[in-house]
Amino acid sequence: MNFTNKVVLLTGAASGIGAATAVKFSELGAKLAIVDRSKEGLKKTAENCLKHAKSKDQGEILQLVGDVSQPEDLECIAKQTIDKYKRLDVLVNNAGIMEDGTIENTSLKQFDCMIHTNLRSQFYLTLLLVPELLKTKGNIVNTSSICGMRSFPNTLAYNISKSGVDQFTRCVALELGERGVRCNCINPGVIYTNLQKRYLDEKAYEEFIKKAKHTHALARYGQPVEVANVICFLASDLASFITGHSVPVDGGRHAMTPR
Repeated sequence: MNFTNKVVLLTGAASGIGAATAVKFSELGAKLAIVDRSKEGLKKTAENCLKHAKSKDQGEILQLVGDVSQPEDLECIAKQTIDKYKRLDVLVNNAGIMEDGTIENTSLKQFDCMIHTNLRSQFYLTLLLVPELLKTKGNIVNTSSICGMRSFPNTLAYNISKSGVDQFTRCVALELGERGVRCNCINPGVIYTNLQKRYLDEKAYEEFIKKAKHTHALARYGQPVEVANVICFLASDLASFITGHSVPVDGGRHAMTPR
């Protein structure tokens, strides 16, 4: 895999899967624009990327602080990326949030927040940058979830948002394929990140993590770098004949059934 002289825009880059993916792209030679709400998190990710950069020619990393649920922020993100690099080769729509909730206790505000952050942001940022991706015959990788492929209780709005990402990915792949732009998504299982920590207390989170031994065929949870490797593969020329695909990076969880 080689991203020398290629420009990658990556959202949700301050921690977890996004941070690991930024470092991996940097190792492979990419020029990066990274996005997150956390200024300090972005700074830390950028420092790690520079430590692992393949070449000094990659230059400084563009750090863009913004909220992907806000259309005006996405417009600034798209503009600043193109203003700096004059091109875009890979768009990674990774930013996302998770909350629990059922049909009985999920508020409309929670539902809208989940859809706006996890799904609408991917739609709008992609819409803004398709003209640039067509110029380079670039590609898109979206972060979905195993919850986009399977239904799990008590995460209703999250499940819906992620199944929307899978459908969005297939639609974009069909619409842009003839013009040389690929679009795929990854569907992680339980990965050791801050995603669930934001709404679970410490004890509940540790119990959640322990359950991975029984809910994943590999009998363990995953690490962010394991997802990052797949994102970079899908974005690379090695995956030149793969588009419209939802790739489970889930230790076999999609194949498991209750027992």
